[in-house]
Amino acid sequence: MSDQKYTGRQGRLADAVSLTVRTGVQVLLGGFALLTIVTVAGVLGPMLALDLYTPPVAAWWTVFTAVVVQGVPFLLLGALVSATVGALVPERAFTRLLPRSPALAVPVAGAAGVVLPGCECASVPVAGSLMRRGVAPAAALAFLLSAPAINPVVLIATSLAFPGQPMMVVARFTASLATAVAMGWLWARFGRTEWLRLPTRPAAASGTSRAGAFVAGLQHDFLHAGGFLVLGAAAAATFNIAVPRALLDVFTASPWVSVLLLALLAVVLCVCSEADAFVAASLSGFGPVAQLAFMVVGPMVDLKLFALQAGTFGREFALRFSSVTWVTAVVSSVLVGWWLL
Repeated sequence: MSDQKYTGRQGRLADAVSLTVRTGVQVLLGGFALLTIVTVAGVLGPMLALDLYTPPVAAWWTVFTAVVVQGVPFLLLGALVSATVGALVPERAFTRLLPRSPALAVPVAGAAGVVLPGCECASVPVAGSLMRRGVAPAAALAFLLSAPAINPVVLIATSLAFPGQPMMVVARFTASLATAVAMGWLWARFGRTEWLRLPTRPAAASGTSRAGAFVAGLQHDFLHAGGFLVLGAAAAATFNIAVPRALLDVFTASPWVSVLLLALLAVVLCVCSEADAFVAASLSGFGPVAQLAFMVVGPMVDLKLFALQAGTFGREFALRFSSVTWVTAVVSSVLVGWWLL
């Protein structure tokens, strides 16, 4: 019996060492690859701009590189935190901590996004898993909206994207949490069970180890969200360079039109919440309330989230929930922005 215990401890120790080594190798390789890409791009980009002899190309590259270089470290940090939480924090912890009353469980679940961060891509399956474990749908949906919007990584990234503007961080936290709680309460009051298709557990997930879940979550979050960051940075740079200043003045002249424009742009760009603050900051032609709306709407309503929600909870749910969330996020951004900014 003692030999079996010793062998078991050796096996667990070997697994821990293997996981540590694999994680370290992946982080080093990823960092080296990222450094190589940034170095090559930093050298070739200006050369290409000089060869083309077009100042707009150089300006586009400057904006694109700045957004990507600023956003990638927070994207990697967010992916590490999200993968760690997903692999180590048991889902049953929510059912133990949340009140039984949906009216009380909604704000508690919304506030849990502060200590349990994750990207918006991961929040949909997490919310579905919570519902399977008996958490009230209203509370699970509040967590779905708040986790990618108010976690520490996102708030720190926002503070660095808007230096010297601490109220922008406060406004983003307040408007995002208010939207998440409001949507949870709206679902608890008006939601119908026939609108929501409860998800089923994937068959392959039952045999996945914690180490495998961590590595898979890290790879998915970083690579998947990194692609959207690059697309968002390219779209933001193109928007800054291609849109004529006269046309931009038409939109920025009216604060209402500028808010609606950036709220719609957030839906289309699908930028990860851990890097969208840098994209918003690059849209310097717009006012702070419009930039706030971009950061509040993006983690809650965009095209990839709509597809994930439709596949997990049903298309009928996704249509209703996304449209009401968009309106609520815009209203919350305007009210909080008018109050704090």
